[in-house]
Amino acid sequence: MAKQKIGFIGLGIMGKPMAINLHKAGYPLVVFDVVEEPVQELVGLGAERAASPGEVTAASDIVLTMLPNSPEVQAVVCGDDGILSQAKQGQIVVDMSSIAPLVSKELAGLLAEKGAEMMDAPVSGGQEKAEKGTLAFMVGGKAEIFEVCQPILDVMGGSVTLVGDIGAGQTTKLVNQAIVGVNIAIIAEALSMGKAAGVDPQNIVNAISGGLAGSQCLEDKAPRMISGEFAPGFRMRLHVKDLGNVLETSRKLHVAMPLASQVMEMMQSLMAAGHEEADHGGLALFYEQVNGFAVKK
Repeated sequence: MAKQKIGFIGLGIMGKPMAINLHKAGYPLVVFDVVEEPVQELVGLGAERAASPGEVTAASDIVLTMLPNSPEVQAVVCGDDGILSQAKQGQIVVDMSSIAPLVSKELAGLLAEKGAEMMDAPVSGGQEKAEKGTLAFMVGGKAEIFEVCQPILDVMGGSVTLVGDIGAGQTTKLVNQAIVGVNIAIIAEALSMGKAAGVDPQNIVNAISGGLAGSQCLEDKAPRMISGEFAPGFRMRLHVKDLGNVLETSRKLHVAMPLASQVMEMMQSLMAAGHEEADHGGLALFYEQVNGFAVKK
């Protein structure tokens, strides 16, 4: 059977490698981004170029979006020559961005008026896993639409899980980002204590990785802290955006989240110091500021 034609909107640090993996898997692509360079790269591989999100939608069976935050997704869906302007009966839109759950529900309702279906499918794993096609997808939407889209998501992900109705994917991503942020912070905090006590942080990591303290965060972020290299896999400013959505949602639900709130304050101080483009493992820099020494060797 011929593969569905995929429209891909948003070719940034995550979107571009995800689109490339779809191309490698044989899916025909039509792409759009406000930045020309990644569009040219995909066109060079054989994708079609579109001049707007509406043009992407008109040319595609399934539209995928990978954008920074709620306002960008709302603009792409609802703006002039946006997805809504060309959405048709039976079309599927999968938003892989990390946005507020209520926005996902709102946009799904607008698309439903056109007879189109929407799923929210935010991801975890950062640039490296986007390139490898091993992202974790947290999906909200109808089971029958999930079945149609799962083979496409499987190309980009090592784990693809339907967690509930529309908006459930975004809620799950917020839970993920709260846990990741607190985990990174305590790794930096504890390694700082270990170094101050005279123990090599690398030896500490080697010793604890196989025990209960072992985690994907420890595996991925401790080496950055020890090397002092914080080139972005997942930018600090994007984690701040996600924590903003976490805290907004928790306030609406009247749920206390003091640990996530504290990590947000730490990240905000690093943003103010000019580290917004650093990897979120750069939380170690907060402890460097307050303790007067770095985790790195």
